[in-house]
Amino acid sequence: MAASTSVKVVLLDIEGTVCPISFVKDVLFPYALKVLPDTLESQWDNPDFAKYRNAFPSEYSSSKDALEAHVRDLVEKDVKISYLKSLQGYLWEEGYASGDLKAPLFPDVATKLSEWRHRGLMIMIYSSGSVAAQKLLFKHTNAAPTSDLTPQIADWFDTVNAGLKTDPSSYKTIASKHPELLPDEWLFLSDNVKEVDAAIEAGMRSVVVQRPGNAPLSAEVPQRLQVIETFESLDHDFHLRAS
Repeated sequence: MAASTSVKVVLLDIEGTVCPISFVKDVLFPYALKVLPDTLESQWDNPDFAKYRNAFPSEYSSSKDALEAHVRDLVEKDVKISYLKSLQGYLWEEGYASGDLKAPLFPDVATKLSEWRHRGLMIMIYSSGSVAAQKLLFKHTNAAPTSDLTPQIADWFDTVNAGLKTDPSSYKTIASKHPELLPDEWLFLSDNVKEVDAAIEAGMRSVVVQRPGNAPLSAEVPQRLQVIETFESLDHDFHLRAS
């Protein structure tokens, strides 16, 4: 990751990077499905809910049963589509507020975010989950003494305001929102190799994060990309620390 410029922005993925994949797949997704039937029954005609319902294709938004079946099908197939992500964020909001949901960050995350902010770096988020869902997650974490980490985050990106995470043009879109920064002043950290490749193609620096519970990496990945298991593996200049 040698370069003449310094990193000024750390752009973070969420799932498998700052918190376990299992939290999303085994806690958040099932929670949304659990509360969905009661929510559809009680909120169907509520104007606050209408924007989430009406974002679905008309063949699903006209019927509670059709919408619920479609949501369950999308979740089962792990389809990342904006109208589903928005609805999930709405469903999770009450769970976070009640304390039923709390994001389990990896032990190094909160400390590193604070350290990077004190050094004057900007921290931004880019996740396939909606911006609203991202903010809920960072507002309700297991970090102590302060569980709300949203004040640490300078900007938020998802597939709606940036684009698909495996598309290099999405990272160019993100960079264009902050024209005062050069592309190689951005460091993107993600568990997804295709996303890391896309960020690099767009001119950013990027490192693969291999956390507990993530899928194994193929043997070729460490040969061509830098891989870390914790943010502590990066030194002050964001190079890999010597073993």
